[in-house]
Amino acid sequence: MSAKILLTDLPYEQLASWVAEQGEPSFRAQQLFAWIYHSLVFDFADMTNLPLGLRQKWSDLAIIQPLQPLETLTSADGLTTKVLLELPDGDTIESVLMHYEGRHTVCVSTQVGCALGCPFCATGQSGFKRNLSGGEIVGQVLYFARQLQEQGTAITNVVFMGMGEPLANYEATWQAIRILNDHRGFNLGARRFTISTVGLVPGIRRMAQEGLSVGLAVSLHAANNALRDRLVPINKRYPLAELLAACQEYVQRTGRRISFEYALIQGVNDDPGQARELAHLLRGLLCHVNLIPLNPTAECDYQPSTRERIMAFRRELNRMGIASTVRLGRGIDIQAGCGQLRSRQRKAA
Repeated sequence: MSAKILLTDLPYEQLASWVAEQGEPSFRAQQLFAWIYHSLVFDFADMTNLPLGLRQKWSDLAIIQPLQPLETLTSADGLTTKVLLELPDGDTIESVLMHYEGRHTVCVSTQVGCALGCPFCATGQSGFKRNLSGGEIVGQVLYFARQLQEQGTAITNVVFMGMGEPLANYEATWQAIRILNDHRGFNLGARRFTISTVGLVPGIRRMAQEGLSVGLAVSLHAANNALRDRLVPINKRYPLAELLAACQEYVQRTGRRISFEYALIQGVNDDPGQARELAHLLRGLLCHVNLIPLNPTAECDYQPSTRERIMAFRRELNRMGIASTVRLGRGIDIQAGCGQLRSRQRKAA
């Protein structure tokens, strides 16, 4: 018997084609799409407006939620929940739900592992296994959406900042966005998505052409090529001048402000002179800098900057006209840093 089809891999038009192939009228696709993405029902048996025979037939042919939770950790303050999810092939990924005032944000993974090898990232330290499918990315959002639905609330934002490099899995990432953006189902506005990249220039330029005004966050971490080559090795292929030119094109085409993520590492990239260098690099670009205390990992000796150095760095940026925010540390007590829970699980296996 052939493997079951994963319905969350299918945008609406493909889902409608699949339903038609089953000999069913087109309104069945509308019903099915609404059950999955509006009602958040993932068991065909519970889709009560479908004939019983059809429910049984489709349960033999397809699955909706491909992910099974293995471990869930919630921070002491209750604002961050991290889950280790098992994929159908037995590998694992991480997803995180973060609560802010008026917002409920899901951070999703796009790959099993990562090939880009940033030395301070637990995911990069574990190596690369494979890309996720669009449906496996969507499944992470639906997992938390159903939990929030039971609490009488809903996801407001999705950020592609988990395991992997979203622009190295471009097609699946954008397929997931288009499925979740579809007004016939989940209906999450385009501006509620943010894609984070370490700086894959072709992907940034391609994003600028997409026609959906999603947010872009660039993991920068250094303001000169020599240091960034160490911290973000892909910089050797796409150095800063090329990266900033692509960012400028993105701003011009979309009108969206870019966020630059800057993980502050004690004694490495956190002195006021480096803040001035960063300000010169970003001058004239519509952007905002998120200053993030490094989330340390056991495999790396880098340590987070002290609060005094972080605030001095921020004051220098602000003095030179670059807007910045110190991002609150979230979930350190539950290993919420990218890849940390999966790394612990793999070592224990």
